[in-house]
Amino acid sequence: MRRILVTGATGQIGSELVPALRKKYGGDNVIAAGHKRKPQQDFIQQGPYTTLDITKIDSLERVLQEYQVDTIFHLSALLSAVAEKNPQAAWEVNMGGLYNVLEISRKNSCAVFFPSSIGAFGPNTPRNNTPQDTIQRPNTMYGVCKVSGELLCNYYFTHFGVDTRGVRYPGLISYKTPPGGGTTDYAVDIFHHAIQEKEYASFLDQGTYLDMMYMPDAIRAAIELMEADQHQLKHRNAFNITAMSFAPEELAAQIKKYIPGFSISYQVDPVRQAIADSWPRHMDDSAARNEWGWKPAYNLEDMTKDMIERLSQKIDETL
Repeated sequence: MRRILVTGATGQIGSELVPALRKKYGGDNVIAAGHKRKPQQDFIQQGPYTTLDITKIDSLERVLQEYQVDTIFHLSALLSAVAEKNPQAAWEVNMGGLYNVLEISRKNSCAVFFPSSIGAFGPNTPRNNTPQDTIQRPNTMYGVCKVSGELLCNYYFTHFGVDTRGVRYPGLISYKTPPGGGTTDYAVDIFHHAIQEKEYASFLDQGTYLDMMYMPDAIRAAIELMEADQHQLKHRNAFNITAMSFAPEELAAQIKKYIPGFSISYQVDPVRQAIADSWPRHMDDSAARNEWGWKPAYNLEDMTKDMIERLSQKIDETL
């Protein structure tokens, strides 16, 4: 990786991946591309930033030629709950955008990182210790796009030699960006409410176990996979990766260790609950561990402690 483009750079993953890539490869070598969300000033000052409509292939072509890009981390997407409200737009952005990225990469010999998700699975998938290779029949537009994306990336690798790689992310937890409309976003939202209000009404019911990961692990996984020896990779698109699995009440119990007065209640959102009930409780990530050495650094307790400390500091700085 010499010149890297990150699409969706101002989103949940991108806002932390871009600084990590710039620290590793140099600020001038990582081009951050956003669409609607305005980036923070220091984000722009640390390296190149450009606006990009991923659904317009000529716009993408312009950026690649201007910056001589050889690697693309393609993060632009509408998340699960948002995609269900507007499935037509989700298909245009999630699949149309990926197709454009792959076509441009085919023509310009770029490597591509594509993040899939636990949303790529469905109600017929084994929910406990979900295998790397198993049935994928999602019942959401977000999931349909993720499965289609995995297959399309495999196609471009097999038929055109595009170096495509990806992971199936679990729910991601971060203190840097606000929730963005995902089904697992309660695990971010709960910290904001705990620190500021000492109470939270969960839109997922108690007993709803889902795979989760702290953002530093998610960022490291993306970089490590793209740096891995491609001859060791058998699956490419996309690897199961996970770090922890918990239900809302278990996360709340951990938070109460640091915020004793905190309480949780439940106001279940039927749409997001149905989505969560179709996703794995815990994935088998042995393929990622064996093929490129994946290993998470944060468990539930470590994540909770760090999240409260960092988010509290961030909230204090804004007051």
